[in-house]
Amino acid sequence: MSKFGELIDVKIPVLLSFYTDWSDKSTAMHPILREVAAALGNKAKVIKIDVDKNKELSEALKVKDLPSLIIYMNGEMQWRQSGQLDANTLITKLKYYA
Repeated sequence: MSKFGELIDVKIPVLLSFYTDWSDKSTAMHPILREVAAALGNKAKVIKIDVDKNKELSEALKVKDLPSLIIYMNGEMQWRQSGQLDANTLITKLKYYA
């Protein structure tokens, strides 16, 4: 979990996307997340987290539905939502926290 703290305690917004390979809805977000990351470059981080490989973190953050999207800024959770979103919505959210 200390690595998690290092990931989110930065001066740019960090979008975490929790997914599993067996969830079509969460894997459908992968190309959208790539688009968001490409659009924002170094102004934000986009990180995909496989809940099956990160059970402790997923449980600590109470991730129940997939995909679950969380934005952190300076180590603090700013926004959270479950379900699919389009790239423009995510870009707008991340720019708001930038």
